[in-house]
Amino acid sequence: MKQLQERKLYDVTAPNASTGIINGHSSNVLNWDDVRFHWAYPLYKNMLANFWTPFEINMSNDVKQFENLETQEKEAFEKIIGLLAFLDSIQTDYSMHVARYLTDSSLSALMTVLSFQEVVHNQSYSYVLSSITTKGKQDEIFEYWKHDAVLRERNDFIAEGYEAFVSNPTPQTFLESIVYDVILEGLNFYSGFSFFYNLARNQKMVSTSTMINYINRDEQLHVHLFANIFKELLKEFPELNTDKNHRFVQETFRKGAELEIKWAKYIIGERTQGIDLKDLESYIKFMANKRVNELGMERPFEGYRTNPMRWIKIFEDVNSGKTDFFEQKSRQYTKVSTDNGFDEL
Repeated sequence: MKQLQERKLYDVTAPNASTGIINGHSSNVLNWDDVRFHWAYPLYKNMLANFWTPFEINMSNDVKQFENLETQEKEAFEKIIGLLAFLDSIQTDYSMHVARYLTDSSLSALMTVLSFQEVVHNQSYSYVLSSITTKGKQDEIFEYWKHDAVLRERNDFIAEGYEAFVSNPTPQTFLESIVYDVILEGLNFYSGFSFFYNLARNQKMVSTSTMINYINRDEQLHVHLFANIFKELLKEFPELNTDKNHRFVQETFRKGAELEIKWAKYIIGERTQGIDLKDLESYIKFMANKRVNELGMERPFEGYRTNPMRWIKIFEDVNSGKTDFFEQKSRQYTKVSTDNGFDEL
């Protein structure tokens, strides 16, 4: 299959609005009033409205509480932070690789904002750890992904999918890499998120969970961006819209869900009060169905149309002018559209 061509720095012979999402022609001059995709600018504004930094969040109560967590809670807390740090690190680099091949300048701009947000996410994990533990322990946590066998298995699954695109950039490998991306951003975080949200509803580590909530909100928009790119890619390259690729999406999400469930049982287990493992397994399959549905494909799991952990709903309700659920103070942030929520299919 034809290789992807990197976007030119500028092209005086091409229009500002691109002729193709990849391997097209564009001047590379960004004029938001002259872009090809109607959804690009609203998404850009939504991503900017979500702007936040970790420094806004006061960690003093979490510092006091961390030492009083149960041993199992501390271990899960540290390993999940280690996982998230890995995922957002490679996501930053992957998104920059993608941006090189997106012909459309508006999509390249969106990918740049996404990359910046991933850097902020990654820095937030350092901020949390530097607040609650020693530098030596922080360094150890950031090494977990190399040595923990269960963590390594699920990380390698994503990384290998990304590497296939980076080493051989074609429309096919690009399409496949988007599937891995949506698994990373739309599925791999969710058992970890549920752990932090469960702590918060028990009034533990509330500031950390506030930060996780903001990350969660960003990731929903990232999934929305990549799902749109995926669907536009199928329109422009109908030769990619095959039964084989439909099966690839379903089978890859099944594998991704299996690894997420394995990780959840390993790191959360029966020891975490407030999280039923059967509900969590159903929740992960529900999220897999939701994400595949967003890609326009048939869902990989029969049933699983409703969210079995509906208490999570409140953690997406950080709305402009509303009181923050966690810290009981006003925050001027925009809520992600309910279309991107996770209540039901």
